[in-house]
Amino acid sequence: MATYIGLVSWTDQGIKNYKDTVDRANAGADAAAAMGGKLVDIYWTVGNYDLVAIMEFPDDETATAWLLRLGAVGNVRTSTLRAFNRDEMAGIIAKAG
Repeated sequence: MATYIGLVSWTDQGIKNYKDTVDRANAGADAAAAMGGKLVDIYWTVGNYDLVAIMEFPDDETATAWLLRLGAVGNVRTSTLRAFNRDEMAGIIAKAG
């Protein structure tokens, strides 16, 4: 499965409902699983982003569909990065020559 790093910021709605953030994360994990993905881990952070999530999905389309569903709820905005592990990066380098 492909790995993604999500940089997440609360919206005004999300910060007003901060007490529900753990429950919302659990619901997001359930939704990812129902779509064939996995919320590997999530961290609440201090700084430019309110949360950082590590996710796995079978493909970019599924990841994007999950992110659309997540954003449509209105609690967060995301900036998502496709991540490559060591083996994947070695394969990319081999293809590049």
